[in-house]
Amino acid sequence: MTYYDQFKVRAGSEVKFAGVDPDFTDVHEGQKDAAKEIENDLIELRKLQDLLYADGRRSLLICLQSMDTGGKDGTIDHVLSAMNPQGCRIVAFKQPSAEDLANDFIWRIHKVAPAKGEVVIFNRSHYEDVLTVRVHELVPEAVWARRYEEINAFEQGLVEADTHILKFFLHISKDEQLKRFKDRLDDPAKQWKISESDYKERTFWDDYMTAYEDALSRCSTERAPWFVIPANHKWFRNLAVSRIVVEYLKGLKLTYPPPRVDLKHIREEYHTAKKAKG
Repeated sequence: MTYYDQFKVRAGSEVKFAGVDPDFTDVHEGQKDAAKEIENDLIELRKLQDLLYADGRRSLLICLQSMDTGGKDGTIDHVLSAMNPQGCRIVAFKQPSAEDLANDFIWRIHKVAPAKGEVVIFNRSHYEDVLTVRVHELVPEAVWARRYEEINAFEQGLVEADTHILKFFLHISKDEQLKRFKDRLDDPAKQWKISESDYKERTFWDDYMTAYEDALSRCSTERAPWFVIPANHKWFRNLAVSRIVVEYLKGLKLTYPPPRVDLKHIREEYHTAKKAKG
């Protein structure tokens, strides 16, 4: 079974994280055991991104969501390390600005969607409006409850415009999150990431899990699927995400476009110039 099929949330299915082991590493005993596979996937990913860029007819949107310390930045570093920056862009969504709030919640998302040939990775996404907004009761339930269908309609519109969508929930345990918070406290290079809200948000863990379960259940579709990635082990998280992207892009059967110039004429000019030179 491919990782694409193994971790995909089936359209119409009900997600329950109680049945997902965040420590899962498949057949791999450790990072060293998987190192060659990880390296090969990155090589394949670079080739496939080059094909997507050259083809220029389609684009790819990757959405990353997780609890705090879930590994969005680490996943981006891993996937991005294989890609040509010319055809890749990262968008991080923070608290909405006054301008954002003056428009519908999809407005700030749509304007940064990928162009043809481009890969865009969202660090958080439009799903915050059925996650954080819901958990902290920032708008009435009647408002956020209708956003699932609005999100599905938005993503369907992107799909119809030849944007392919892969959405990843990086699933860590509550204990693993606490361990990673401690690592931040102990590491001067990571202390800048600590905020007052980090530990306060842990008190809403169960509420967030329910909100994520509902979002993934209601918004995983055949053309814009969600994947639940066991993410307690960072190396396996990276392996699973990059493998799924590779498997998906391979399925598109991408090819290089035909040349846009007369190659015979250019070759003749080249040989003429070479003779003249020497």
